[in-house]
Amino acid sequence: FGIYVLLIVSVTLSPATAAAQSENDATREDVYPPLWDLAPENLLDFPVKDNKIVINPWNYLQRLGMYKILLNSSIKYFTTFGSQNFGNILWGLPLQHGWQFRTGRLADPSHVTSCGYEDGDLLCISVRSWWSCMNYYLAAIPFLGAVEAGLFGQLQYEVEILPPEEKTDAFCYSVADCRSRIPKLMDDWKAYFEVNNSKSSATFFSFTLDDALHFMWRAHVASIAYALPKFHDSLKYLSDPEANFGEDWANGVDFIAATHFSTDFLTTNNFQAFLPQRMLVEGDVLPFISEFSPQQNRVLLALRALHKANQLTG
Repeated sequence: FGIYVLLIVSVTLSPATAAAQSENDATREDVYPPLWDLAPENLLDFPVKDNKIVINPWNYLQRLGMYKILLNSSIKYFTTFGSQNFGNILWGLPLQHGWQFRTGRLADPSHVTSCGYEDGDLLCISVRSWWSCMNYYLAAIPFLGAVEAGLFGQLQYEVEILPPEEKTDAFCYSVADCRSRIPKLMDDWKAYFEVNNSKSSATFFSFTLDDALHFMWRAHVASIAYALPKFHDSLKYLSDPEANFGEDWANGVDFIAATHFSTDFLTTNNFQAFLPQRMLVEGDVLPFISEFSPQQNRVLLALRALHKANQLTG
């Protein structure tokens, strides 16, 4: 059954389809995360205070900037996998973050604050958002793992991540802090960046895209597995269909990871075209959401079925 569902997803989201797209498509502004050009490009674009580079991951542009810096700093390891860094498998992270922002999933779902809304602070990322909290473990933790692995070389300053206004105990904020709280997860992300760094050493010829995908997906899955129980209570702010989709998506990533799905620029963009382009609301019934394409309905239904099968079989 699981193989059947994966076939539906993989046929719909075939990497071959993405590969068939001209790289000229990548010049279109809408295939980049929203406001990509405005995001910080290097570490010193962030403020320095008390000899620390201070990053606010509760601002969309600053969190996006962490991804942009990771991409810029790892470009040399992916030159053989496509021009303009399009073959870099880290593209999946900022593109997913951009999809979350574009579809309103980073805004305050409780509507207690105006965080993330046009009539408030549009660039604000709400700590009440299940999506934003889950994404923290796929943004700040990879970034700090890269710092620890030496991706950015010897830094003049320490890196400090700012806490949110609430739920501060749910996150860690520096290499030392995260190393003490979540050593295994830090090890996983550090290992990913170290396998890339090995390309510049004597093991140059051992680097393959599949190696990188293995370590990246292992860390990705570990981040979600760690964060999922931690933020289960945040699902209460979402409609039942959206909460179900969130859990279905988290479950589905395990299966996508097992295929070593390539999260390069073109493939990820092709993939995300089949994700819901708005929040799900009460009354949305799969696979009959009229605003969604047949492919979007199919993917949502496949993820739901896969999650239910996992629950039924333990």
